[in-house]
Amino acid sequence: MTAQIIDGKAFAATVREKVAAHVARLKEVHGITPGLAVVLVGEDPASQVYVRNKGKQTVECGMNSYEHKLPAETSEADLLALIEQLNADPEVHGILVQLPLPAHLDSDLVINAIAPEKDVDGFHISNVGLLATGQKSMVPCTPLGCLMMLRDHLGSLSGLNAVVVGRSNIVGKPMAQLLLRDSCTVTIAHSRTKDIEEVCRRADILVAAVGRPEMVTGDWVKPGATVIDVGINRIDAPEKGLREDGSVKTKLVGDVEFASAKEVAGAITPVPGGVGPMTIACLLANTVTAACRANGLPEPEGLTA
Repeated sequence: MTAQIIDGKAFAATVREKVAAHVARLKEVHGITPGLAVVLVGEDPASQVYVRNKGKQTVECGMNSYEHKLPAETSEADLLALIEQLNADPEVHGILVQLPLPAHLDSDLVINAIAPEKDVDGFHISNVGLLATGQKSMVPCTPLGCLMMLRDHLGSLSGLNAVVVGRSNIVGKPMAQLLLRDSCTVTIAHSRTKDIEEVCRRADILVAAVGRPEMVTGDWVKPGATVIDVGINRIDAPEKGLREDGSVKTKLVGDVEFASAKEVAGAITPVPGGVGPMTIACLLANTVTAACRANGLPEPEGLTA
């Protein structure tokens, strides 16, 4: 038995179509155009690529994109002043500060300065608390994307055993909260978990979000389980040969050893092309949700947790 491959790229495209359709309705019926403001401090190359992609996809869905690129030496006071300005701007429904920030800036302070209802990353302490207590909140994009894919593949998640490997605030913890809300029995495993292989083998749903390349191998997977691989790790790939400068070429792998896991799992997300594309799609979905909430309108169906 070989696992069904869950195509995150194709699924993200359907999410973006739903977003675009809802944006078109908001414009036509209510004269509202959702707006997303992205703040980038410094010159981090990976962050620049992310921000460019976010801006492009925001516009493609019919929304307004506001990009604020600040020099690396920007002071905390100046950054907080910009956030205050965006909080007060009725045209801006979502605010995202691209992480990581330069070392002299306090990420927690900056994130918690964003108005919770505009915090489309779902990282504000208020949104974390609302999610944990089962109330309406902005939900972090990556776990939201994982949840959408799981619901699409499995239908009801009620009563299933779910194991989340990794306890980060960005993925592990919110993922566990979302699975609990859908009535799963949830275990969070991490680097200190005893007999972690055995814990994983009990999972009907296994979410790997630990940041260690190919840590979860096929013998950790229960036959027929659904495996969601959140990891994105770049490792050396000597089999691909050398670059012109003599360095070894690299490849992207997840936290799951795909080749062995796909022989056991019922379904699995690949890396790349699995969870990754869903993250930006869910950011757009969160922006539409925020615009609807700000205007007292019904939330878009199928785009929220």
